[in-house]
Amino acid sequence: MQIFDVTVPISEKMPTFPGDPGVELEIVHSLEKGDNANVTMLRFGAHTGTHVDAPVHFIAGTSRVDAMPLDVLIGRARVVEIQHDVDGITAEHIRTANLEGESRVLFKTRSSEFWSNMSEGFRTDFTYIAPDAAQELADLNVRLVGIDYLSVEKFKCGSYDTHLTLLRKGVVLIEGLDLRAVSAGEYELICLPLKLAGGAGDGAPARVVLRTS
Repeated sequence: MQIFDVTVPISEKMPTFPGDPGVELEIVHSLEKGDNANVTMLRFGAHTGTHVDAPVHFIAGTSRVDAMPLDVLIGRARVVEIQHDVDGITAEHIRTANLEGESRVLFKTRSSEFWSNMSEGFRTDFTYIAPDAAQELADLNVRLVGIDYLSVEKFKCGSYDTHLTLLRKGVVLIEGLDLRAVSAGEYELICLPLKLAGGAGDGAPARVVLRTS
């Protein structure tokens, strides 16, 4: 059995989506300074790095991140590799991938390589999921969809159709995966977002691993 950690480490140097809070990790107590323990203060947004989106992120009155079903977050998943010359995943890509009967689908795209050099800052040219592909996934009753950069939506597309199509169907979204070390195929997914009971409930950072049987 192999275990792949597909989580992007949270650090002050990592890119965040424009408009979202940056990352601050402040050491408030330090052994080196004579304190009894090391204690770090964390400040960052709910959609930092590898994270999940809850329906209430875009749809008022819907379910929050702390209510996400564990049976969706844990289970068999299919990693689908998308060619590097693809800017947007379309309905045709979904049909070609033959995803009938799949409950969890993770897309590995050229964007995974962006995590190799986070000093470049936020990349606007990430591969996204087009609205027609989102509708195909919803029609297939896929319960969880993952992508390897910070949004499933095309940057500055002027709408949120991809998010809305999937979240209205109750699909769990994982954004910000690092799939560089993972090949296309079948895995067991374990995705555990922070169980945040306060705030808007819109999402939470998650530790995500894939393992082979």
